[in-house]
Amino acid sequence: MEQHRTLYELNQLVRDAVEMSLDEAYWVEAELQDVRISGGHCFMVLVEKSPDGSTPIARAEAVCWSRTWAVLQRHFERVAGQPFASGIKVLLQVVASFHEAHGFKWVVNDVNPTFTLGDMLLRRRQIVEKLKANGIYDLQHGLSLPANCQRIAVVSNEGAAGFGDFCNQLEHNTYGLAFRLRLYPATMQGEMVEQSIVNALNQIYQDIEDADCVVIIRGGGATSDMSGFDTYTLAENIANFPLPVITGIGHQRDESIVDLVAFQSAKTPTAVAALLVEHQLSQLQMLGQLSQRMQMAAAERLNCAKEHVVRLSNAINSLLALVTTRQAARLDQIGRGMQACVEQRLLKESHRLELIRNRLELSDPARLLQKGYSYTLKEGKMVKSAAQLQPGDDIETHLAEGSFHATVTSIDNKQ
Repeated sequence: MEQHRTLYELNQLVRDAVEMSLDEAYWVEAELQDVRISGGHCFMVLVEKSPDGSTPIARAEAVCWSRTWAVLQRHFERVAGQPFASGIKVLLQVVASFHEAHGFKWVVNDVNPTFTLGDMLLRRRQIVEKLKANGIYDLQHGLSLPANCQRIAVVSNEGAAGFGDFCNQLEHNTYGLAFRLRLYPATMQGEMVEQSIVNALNQIYQDIEDADCVVIIRGGGATSDMSGFDTYTLAENIANFPLPVITGIGHQRDESIVDLVAFQSAKTPTAVAALLVEHQLSQLQMLGQLSQRMQMAAAERLNCAKEHVVRLSNAINSLLALVTTRQAARLDQIGRGMQACVEQRLLKESHRLELIRNRLELSDPARLLQKGYSYTLKEGKMVKSAAQLQPGDDIETHLAEGSFHATVTSIDNKQ
């Protein structure tokens, strides 16, 4: 049987080789992909990415033991002004360490806090500058939430704790306000974040008449999980969306490019829910205040109208008394004038009647008969001409005193 070694023996050889060949400290530039504190020790994953920043080309695990970490953490955060967290590029002093049971890792002995700008932060800065150059960075900031913002389109992972917290906060709000939620499922971490959320936004756009605003929420997590929210394509879609977009995709220490271009951002899903409740409450309070002001204005207007009516009534009474007095005087004057006119007219008509009576008296046949005149009737009709008579006609002649009947024997028509 061929001679062989145990794994432990082989690893001892590796350890000896490492300690002999890598026996000094090295300064290394790398990006923190993940940072985890356990037992006072800081465990981290170091990566180096390709020039385009998309693909890791080197990866290694490192640890900073608790005694060193307590000093380095305070120093780093005091100088760099930010936490020692995933997503930043750091300059570390490391020494090689190989353990037979745990394998190889770099042990961190020091850190240069002035070297903190990682690829992720640099890419974020470039994306923000591009958004501003294209004039879309502030588009969402020009929108406003509808007064009655109840129909919420939610982009989230249905099983995420953040989504559950959001729904619970809205459903059991203190004021009993009603909201209608519609979930548009999306992947909220990993490489599919960008395309998944863009697809959800496209679906919401198809149902845009049924939504008042869009909410994008997720729970917390490692900062490295936030990289999907720092892409130009996703930021562009959110910035150009016609409805207000509210984000709640991280914890207090996280702020993504999506947060920067959104209409409004909150640190957690529950904070987004509180924001929506506060908006609805403020609108209801404003409506209540407007209602009170309208009632007060209506009451004031009514009082003014009543006072105006009273003034008009008093004025009308005064005017009516004045008009009545004037009309009475005018009627009295007219009456006196009419009386004079009537008396004058009666006198004139009396004179005219007197003249008529005189003419009638002068034309009275009895007066003519007294002067020796007579008149003859035939069949009760006045005879004015001999041509009206025929021999044998019976006629009646009236004199001043008496009358007689005769029979016509002959007629002389000569004048």
